[in-house]
Amino acid sequence: MKLPIACLLVASLSGLTYLQGQVPASTTSISIRTISADYQTVKGPKSEVYRYCVGAGRVAEGLRAEWQDQLRTCQEKIGFEYLRCHGVFSDDLGVYSEDVKGNPVYNWQYVDMVYDFLLSIHVRPFVEISFMPDALASKRVPIFWWKGNAALPKSWDKWDALVTAVTRHWTDRYGADEVKQWYFEIWNEPDGHYFFTPVNEATRESEYFNLYNHTAKAVKSVNAAYRVGGPAGSGSAWVKDLIPYCVGQNVPLDFITYHIYGLGGGPGGLDNTGQVKLYLDTDLEKPAHGAHREDANIAQSALPHLPVHITEWSSAYSSYDPIHDSYFQAPYILEQLKHTETLSSMSYWTFTDIFEEAGPQKKPFRGGFGLINLQGIKKPAFFAYQFLNELGPEELKNADEKAWVCRDSKGGVQALFWDLTDPRPNLQISDQDIFGNILVPSPKPPVKLHLTSLPPGPYHLAIHRIGYKENDAYSAYLKMGTPSQLTPSQVGQLKDTAAGKPAEERDVTVAPSGTWESEFSMRDNEVVFVKLTPQK
Repeated sequence: MKLPIACLLVASLSGLTYLQGQVPASTTSISIRTISADYQTVKGPKSEVYRYCVGAGRVAEGLRAEWQDQLRTCQEKIGFEYLRCHGVFSDDLGVYSEDVKGNPVYNWQYVDMVYDFLLSIHVRPFVEISFMPDALASKRVPIFWWKGNAALPKSWDKWDALVTAVTRHWTDRYGADEVKQWYFEIWNEPDGHYFFTPVNEATRESEYFNLYNHTAKAVKSVNAAYRVGGPAGSGSAWVKDLIPYCVGQNVPLDFITYHIYGLGGGPGGLDNTGQVKLYLDTDLEKPAHGAHREDANIAQSALPHLPVHITEWSSAYSSYDPIHDSYFQAPYILEQLKHTETLSSMSYWTFTDIFEEAGPQKKPFRGGFGLINLQGIKKPAFFAYQFLNELGPEELKNADEKAWVCRDSKGGVQALFWDLTDPRPNLQISDQDIFGNILVPSPKPPVKLHLTSLPPGPYHLAIHRIGYKENDAYSAYLKMGTPSQLTPSQVGQLKDTAAGKPAEERDVTVAPSGTWESEFSMRDNEVVFVKLTPQK
């Protein structure tokens, strides 16, 4: 899309230029930003909340070889431990049907194929129990291109039996000790009008609570140690009501889940066409702030120690928002994860652009949720997670809120730091208009990394970057003219552009004093990952 005319005029500003299709960020005065850490002053274990869980569109997509290849890549480079998907009961998996007499017929074959694969690469299911099989539904309420059913069951007895049967099947196939480590989240965003259809809109909440009651008890009937939770809301509104309901009705509740996205003004809801203008919230820490919204309510409840899992989060809730493809997404991700380390998990939505809520993807980059695009090209967001995962297991004390400094067991030190700046000249510019164009950054104050008490001796220094033209396949794609189809040569070119290679590397020596420092240039919304590896 085109920017407003005023933003497309050629005009000089502190050495940067407004060019058609290019958006420069604001300039800033130069003053050095210093990040200091002492190798001997450990804050504690590095949080692994970021990699506990990740999302994907629906379970049936997991039957595809490309989907599996991309998840394997994510597991190898990032180490995600759990995967959450929609539609484990949806008809594209053939889980439930009925014979001519109305008796249930169960079929676990396709679900087994996906779950067998997950466990083979050491990823566990974070089971989202949804949606309703058509043969069991009280009516037909299709959602998404793949037509999940948002209706309640026609028979609670048959629903309870289905949930019990699949839980027992998983227990028989994988063993109770394994399934005890899974999570069972009941439904998806029942507070929204798209994913849950109550009998009466005025009783939406209580009807979901009844669904939760039946489903949680059915899971627990197989094994009381299995973990159940919800309400899986589009926000946190039902959390404070679900807890007293479960306590009062003696309904099991082992964890809390809900979703948080970073959009602000403009229309909400699904965007299945890509025509809706979307706007990033002015609060650039909105997901982090929202993730902690219920902390006080839970702490003051009858179940004050309930774990909180944010089972969906990202900057935008539309798979047509180019913010997901932009290099801006990388520091945005790190900013949220830095401030949510006390939660149980922050499940990024999603690991892949093989995602079909709005149908098969029509362009290589259309603003899809994934860390990796349809052709297997890694986005800047992927490298934010990869570099975070490459930090050592012990975090060093450090006062900079936009930085981690860590050490490993071999004497190495790693630092990950970033800038996060709203790139909009004014807040009336939509995500499509700002991130749909090449975003040219302005310089930021350099960063001085000052480390003390290091073991002296030779080290290898590697500097990785995420930013404009740095592990930035999307800007390269825009420069190609946004082709709707990529040739094999173009795919190879974009993969090479975003290969995660060091921008710079050299050998350095830490003096006997144990002090080492170096200065690094920075630009708007740039991420820098520094690795100091001792040489023998």
